[in-house]
Order: sequence, then structure tokens, then C-alpha cells
Amino acid sequence: MCGRYNLIADGNALVDFFDLINRLHWEPRYNIAPSQMAPVVVAGRDGRHGGLMRWGLIPHWARDEKFGYRTINARVETVADKPAYRAAFRRRRCLVPATGFYEWQPRPQGKQPWHVRPQPGGLFAMAGLWERWRNPAGEEVLSYTILVTDAPPRLAAIHDRMPVILPRDRYQAWLDPRQRDPQGLQRLLAELPPPALEAWPVSTRVNSPAHEGPELIEPVAAPE
Repeated sequence: MCGRYNLIADGNALVDFFDLINRLHWEPRYNIAPSQMAPVVVAGRDGRHGGLMRWGLIPHWARDEKFGYRTINARVETVADKPAYRAAFRRRRCLVPATGFYEWQPRPQGKQPWHVRPQPGGLFAMAGLWERWRNPAGEEVLSYTILVTDAPPRLAAIHDRMPVILPRDRYQAWLDPRQRDPQGLQRLLAELPPPALEAWPVSTRVNSPAHEGPELIEPVAAPE
């Protein structure tokens, strides 16, 4: 799964990298956690738009926003059929900008966090879905989830799942609002090339969403 990630770039960098037609205010974050607001890129009639959404997808029929704590990730194997995701999979796909993500490796002495990113670093996009929901006060809440898939062998030694990472030449195909065929979308995901990843152990300070800063991605001694 993907339960924490970072986006160490500002709004101007996101506008340039994702060819957004609107301005986006964002300051670098090292520890984005579920239920927090983070940038998401969607397709509009006039181009790509960037905006902040709540991490943890809340379908329109959910009773309360707590539903989103169970839907921070959507498995590629079942996303087309699960009630919480199937409508968004057909109609509301998005890009989730990131510069790295964290996975936790079970160890006898406790879980060891690792920082993972595609080589050679920099911005990339995770495949996501987004939804609209109205709270009891009638306010619209926009939320998103990150698709996850099987990890490649090197990463599987740390964790068996990872986010779906989209190459830049697949962004448009993933966002294309005309594509609503679940089988076609599943083929697109199945045909993605495996990303070249690098990973290193980091401090357990990342375990707390209250912690921020560049020290969260600094390497620590590898566990034995």
C-alpha cells in the first residue's frame, strides 16, 4: 500500500511539470498523510487543472468523511468492480504528484520505514481517482485515492505493494475523459513499464504525521 508520501516541489514546479493551465499554491511537504489536503491533477475541457483534495476517497453515497480512512488506496485488481471506486475509475481519474513515497518493512525490532522513489529522482505522478461528496452542512468535499499494484522483486523485500507510477507519456491516456471502458483502462495499467526504483531506510520520525522536514528522507543505517 501507500500510506505516506512526499511532494518536495512548489506550486510553480507543478504547473511547469504537469502543464497546468491554472496557478497552484503549494509549499514542499515531506510527510503527506491520509485525510490531509494535497495536489491532484485532473483533465478539464481546456487543459489540465491542479487543485488540492483530501486524501482518502469519499464516494457520493458515504454517510460521513470517516469513510475516506479506508480508501486511501485502491487495488488495481479490483478497482473496476469495488462500489467505492468503480464510478470514479470510469469517469474521474487523476494524477497524484509526488517526489517519493514511504513503505514500512516488518522487522523483529519493529517496522522500519524506507523512502522509495523512481530514479533519478524529481517529480513523478501516481495514478489516482477522485470523487465529490457533500457533508451534512452541504459543503462539497473533493477527495482522492492512489492506485496500488504488486511491487517489483527488489521492493517486495520491503513491502509487497506500491503505488502505480505513470510515465509522462501515459498521462494523457490515463486522464482522457473519453476513455470509460474498464477493460481498456485495465489494459493501460497492465502495459505500464516497470519503474526503476531506488530506496533507502529513513528515520522512524516519519511515522508521525506531525513531523516534517528534509531530515525525514535522510538515509539512516540499514537494518541488519
